[in-house]
Amino acid sequence: MNSWLDAKKSVIKAAREMAGKGLVTGTSGNISFRLPAQGELELMAITPTAKHYDTLSIDDIPIVDFNGKNVEGELKPSVETPLHIAIYQSRKDVNAIIHTHSVFASAAAVAGLEIPVILEDQAALLGGEIKLAGYAPSGTPQMTANTLVALGGRNAALLENHGAVGVGLTMRDAFNACELVEKTAEVYLLALGAGKVNELPENARKHLEELFKKRQNAES
Repeated sequence: MNSWLDAKKSVIKAAREMAGKGLVTGTSGNISFRLPAQGELELMAITPTAKHYDTLSIDDIPIVDFNGKNVEGELKPSVETPLHIAIYQSRKDVNAIIHTHSVFASAAAVAGLEIPVILEDQAALLGGEIKLAGYAPSGTPQMTANTLVALGGRNAALLENHGAVGVGLTMRDAFNACELVEKTAEVYLLALGAGKVNELPENARKHLEELFKKRQNAES
């Protein structure tokens, strides 16, 4: 199906860009894209496990149903497939998910930090503070549960001792979310090192977060 082919191409393109920009190393991280439902069957294209992104071909991208079973493709999907499924099921405004291990986001996650609203684009595009999902091993139900709580209705979260996740209506939106998480984490850590963090004024934060919510509601 053309929609499946286009989704696979989008996943491969984003995966290569993710690796090229240093948001992951080796085979770490994962990317998925929601497909149009086939009747009651909900589907997504997702990166396979333990496969270097620069070697990916169209046939390497599994199509997976929301029970985690391959509908097309022979390779095993990412170990974090359950997390992607859970986010899609809880967020109808999300069609793309990217999980990264970028340096500054990971550093904040290792330090156990949540990032308050410090930047305008953070509030407008991510929906507010960047919460921290408590640690749980990759691919476990507890990791999924913790991430859903931390993400809430926003477009990004940190994963303790692990990395970050960004979501969006489109693949570009999800990628922008991941880049913005990394930038915001870097700014926050630098500000902490400088000895002072000025959060965005409350009136500005509320205004931008309301705009974010209106946009998300319109798109869902």
